[in-house]
Amino acid sequence: MMKKPNYYSNREFDRLDHLRDDPDWLQSMLTTEKCRLLPVWRNQHLVTPDPLPVSYPGNAAGALLELAEDQILLGRDTQGLIWLALDISQLEQPDAALTGQDELRFQDLRSIGPLLDRHTGALLAHARAMAYWHRHHRYCGVCGSPTLSTRAGNMRLCSDPECQQAHHPRIDPAVIMLVHNGDYCLLGRQPAWPAGMHSTLAGFVEPGESLEDAVAREVSEEAGIRVANIRYHSSQPWPFPSSIMLGFYAEAASKEIQVDGVELESAGWFHRDQLLNSPENDQFRLPRRDSISWRLIETWMHAKHGA
Repeated sequence: MMKKPNYYSNREFDRLDHLRDDPDWLQSMLTTEKCRLLPVWRNQHLVTPDPLPVSYPGNAAGALLELAEDQILLGRDTQGLIWLALDISQLEQPDAALTGQDELRFQDLRSIGPLLDRHTGALLAHARAMAYWHRHHRYCGVCGSPTLSTRAGNMRLCSDPECQQAHHPRIDPAVIMLVHNGDYCLLGRQPAWPAGMHSTLAGFVEPGESLEDAVAREVSEEAGIRVANIRYHSSQPWPFPSSIMLGFYAEAASKEIQVDGVELESAGWFHRDQLLNSPENDQFRLPRRDSISWRLIETWMHAKHGA
């Protein structure tokens, strides 16, 4: 049985890969009401006070299309709407250029993500990730020449005719793991996190390393714990700025914690009942509810016989 998808993922969304090389189709869509345009400004989305994302129908947003540095086809939702992200990061005052309505504002998905439904969160995450990738790949990594957006914003091509290197969207794989021992699990804290927040350990996968090796290495480096019986749970897109989080459970083969003092400022073993009754205050709180870290902890907390 397929697991419930993690937040920011949406398997029902059709990314329309077969239409990305059809500029005539895209141009015809841009002038219809069923085409919805999502402005993205420096990793932020235009939202109402609710908050709900603001989008514009293609047949009433010609000026917005002209403002965009990049037009990025995202895909089609289950209602048949075609979604495009428009990067307007070059504007210094985007609110005035778009609407002039004081109640609308640009906000980072980090601050509003937990308040959105899963499908809306996934759509904004997709738009944010693609806009970020475009802004950081303006020049060819092979020859340094400017790159051009192609395939409806899903590829960039080097403009040098002697190079013509194709650049595809990239994400950074990272492992995130709940280490457990009986009715206790290992949680750590980074100094930059909100007051009291504790979470699972995580880290980026290095070249030449399997996912399981990355799990074992990160736990050893950050907390001095050896692990065994590493098992995959699920994954989550995490566009902050461009990661894919690969979730695991692992059993502790040792229990003495030695915090590295760099990635973590503290770590400890927490009983299942303690987490089930977490006070959620500045002394102790669990991670944000839109994160895979919360999903790993929640599943383990309610398991009858371990993770």
